[in-house]
Amino acid sequence: MNTTVLSKSALFRGIQPDEAKEMLHCLGAERRKFNKGARIFCAGDVTTDLGLVLTGSVLIQNDDFWGNTTVLDHVIPGQIFAETYACTGEPLMVDAVAAEPAEVLLLNVGRVLQTCPQACTHHSRLIRNLLFLSARKNLNLSRKIFHTASKSIRGRLLSYLSFQSTRCGSRSFTIPFNRQQLADYLNVDRSALSNELSKMQKDGLLHVDRNRFELLCSQDMLQG
Repeated sequence: MNTTVLSKSALFRGIQPDEAKEMLHCLGAERRKFNKGARIFCAGDVTTDLGLVLTGSVLIQNDDFWGNTTVLDHVIPGQIFAETYACTGEPLMVDAVAAEPAEVLLLNVGRVLQTCPQACTHHSRLIRNLLFLSARKNLNLSRKIFHTASKSIRGRLLSYLSFQSTRCGSRSFTIPFNRQQLADYLNVDRSALSNELSKMQKDGLLHVDRNRFELLCSQDMLQG
């Protein structure tokens, strides 16, 4: 196996390629290929494996009773998914679907969390990396809950854009979403989001050019 993706992934950060290769058998690694649209994990499944994307990409999505699909995450090479379910043994609440032809490395989480008899330092590093990734995902989820707490679209935008400005240390910044992605992230309608951004620009709250924002001061900030 080409270990380049492994060595560049956050899960194997700080672990040399030859060390990562040696660990795969110890971790019960299974490399599998999936066609576009194939389900890697299904809602209701119980899994002991976490997935690491080697090639292609994976969508984490939820389908409601009427067949409406909501995409919750897009996992690219080097990133992991389903680790929380694998660690807790809880049934999945989502589907993991190949967004395109994809190759995924499945790792038994029990073997990840239990160090080998040699207690090698790179295995201990792997556990620390997994803990860090899980904590970061929980933090990102908490941020999203915070940003979507407001009942108004303006309130959600103010929360999200204020956070982005603080994180960048500047009133001018670029967000990682296009309009549809931002609407999905904030759980609002895209047209309503675009209309609110236009109103906020007229009110002197901000200047926006696609995904580039500049925050401005205005007395009308809390209106709308």
